[in-house]
Amino acid sequence: MSYDRHIIWSNYALDYEDWRVDLEAEYPDLTEDQRIALMYEISGDYLDDERANLNIQLSHPILVIGDLGLWNGRKSGYKEIASGNIRDCLYSDTDYSTWYVDKQGDLRCDAVHHDGTNHYLYRSYKDGVRDSQINLLKDKLYNGTASRADITRITRRLGDEIARVYGFSIPRVRGAEIRER
Repeated sequence: MSYDRHIIWSNYALDYEDWRVDLEAEYPDLTEDQRIALMYEISGDYLDDERANLNIQLSHPILVIGDLGLWNGRKSGYKEIASGNIRDCLYSDTDYSTWYVDKQGDLRCDAVHHDGTNHYLYRSYKDGVRDSQINLLKDKLYNGTASRADITRITRRLGDEIARVYGFSIPRVRGAEIRER
C-alpha cells in the first residue's frame, strides 16, 4: 500500500458534521455552539493522547527546521528541542496544526496562523556528529542555503520510531538509504 503521509493529529478542517451524531447523542442538552466548542476540546484531548503515545526519548536533541510564513514573506529558521523527546514536537502556538510522517519517513507539521502557514521538519542528530558540523548546518539553515543533502548528512529521520508505535511501514528507497548513512 502506498501513502503520501500518515497523519498523527490534526485540528485543521475539523468538520462538525463528522461529530454531530455522536455529540448530539452524548450531550443532548448542549447547544450546537457548545457542542462545537466541545469538539475542539475533545480533539485537543486526542493530541494529549498522541503525546503520550510518542513519549520516545532519543539520545540527541531534535532539530526543527522551519519554512515560516510571516507577514513580511517566507523565512527559513530552526530551533532545537533540547529534551530529545519526540512528544515535545507536538506543541504549537498556531491556530491549526497537522503533524504527520511523510513518505520519506520525516516527521513534519503544517501550522496555520493569521499571517500564513509554517512548515516544520523534525530531525535528530546522528551519532558521532561534531559540533562544528552542527554549527555549519545551522548557519546554512539560518541563511536559507541548506540542501536536503546537508540535512540528511548529519541528521536522521524520526518516522521509524513513530511507525513502530502506530504499526505502519515506511518504504526505504535505495538512494535514501545511502544518503541517510
